[in-house]
Amino acid sequence: MSSSSTPTPTPTTTTTKVAFQSSAFPPPLAPYSPAIAVGGFLFLSGQIGQTPEGVMMEGVVEQTKRVFTNIELVLASANLTLSDVVKVTVFMQNMSDYAAINEVYAKAFENHAPFPARSAVEVARLPKDALVEIEVMAKMSEPSK
Repeated sequence: MSSSSTPTPTPTTTTTKVAFQSSAFPPPLAPYSPAIAVGGFLFLSGQIGQTPEGVMMEGVVEQTKRVFTNIELVLASANLTLSDVVKVTVFMQNMSDYAAINEVYAKAFENHAPFPARSAVEVARLPKDALVEIEVMAKMSEPSK
């Protein structure tokens, strides 16, 4: 097949990246953005169970609840909610915490059906020795034409 018969891609969305920051959610622990919007999606960096003031919650249930508070705050900065989430990745220090994390997770998404696609993995260690970290991808509204 010659290169002349290869179709030229036509851009359908902008490749401009927009970063989201707010004092309402915890600041990044390293050089990254809490969320980046590009191509009609919002990609959230992993959230851990700490407050904007840097206080880490105690225990996996309280950390998971705070993670979802943080996720909702970041989503809100882009005018989104948990209903817009299409993919979730859960990182946990101990797979024995799966049931406890899953209970909080189910409650967080109970009014946002259907549940998003999800992966859950056990990791050796998380930032600030968190017990759980969750990252999400959300679909942004189609622009008005």
